[in-house]
Amino acid sequence: MGVPSFSSRIVGTVPFVGGMLLVSFASGERHLFDTTQASGPAFSSLRDGTAQATVRVEHGFVSWLDGEIDLAPGYVYEHSVVYNDAPEDLMVG
Repeated sequence: MGVPSFSSRIVGTVPFVGGMLLVSFASGERHLFDTTQASGPAFSSLRDGTAQATVRVEHGFVSWLDGEIDLAPGYVYEHSVVYNDAPEDLMVG
């Protein structure tokens, strides 16, 4: 059984404390994604928090450190949960 196809791009992100990221998709859905759960050495700076403040959306992908790290929208969608509340006290900055 394969992973369902996903075609909605990411249109916005809001970093929260603790490595959480609120992701807005072009479909209108908003999901909460835990960046510290991304596996592999390429994502180590996401786990220790050094890259969190550099998050942005590039070509529908979530990107950090000027494109050094990125995640496809399908991966983010499949590894996140629907989230419609965004308490301001959790936002980075």
